[in-house]
Amino acid sequence: MTPCYTANFVAPEVLKRQGYDEGCDIWSLGVLLYTMLAGFTPFANGPEDTPDDILSRIGSGRFTLKGGNWDTISDSAKELVSKMLHVDPHQRLTAMQVLKHPWIVHRDKLPNSQLQHQDPKLVKGAMAATYSALKSSVPTPHLKPIESSILAQRRVKKLPSTSL
Repeated sequence: MTPCYTANFVAPEVLKRQGYDEGCDIWSLGVLLYTMLAGFTPFANGPEDTPDDILSRIGSGRFTLKGGNWDTISDSAKELVSKMLHVDPHQRLTAMQVLKHPWIVHRDKLPNSQLQHQDPKLVKGAMAATYSALKSSVPTPHLKPIESSILAQRRVKKLPSTSL
């Protein structure tokens, strides 16, 4: 499997090369919802974060729902985000469960309040740190065409020539 992902939205199981299924998409939606509610990404706190810090947080599903905008966000929204970002894909909500979650079902009853915006430089720095962390992870090997392998070249030489 060749992992394909956007750095800030990658699920832990993709980083660990454990496979990819619809649970990875729920994880990515959870990251997006977290970012929309909090005003910053869940796993990078700022430009000073090391790649190991960020990858460790993603791999363990470590994030916070306290401080800043989280102080004004409902427990129902926090529960939804937490369940979408559950590190175990088997414990993570399914798409149908997300759609049936009370925070989504009763969205028309949500308060009309504006969230505080975080300093854009801090957000950009955190995103840059996340991309840096994922770029520094073990690179995927570059594979050459099979025809250029030594074994393939040997087999071509052993093929009987057919001449009329």
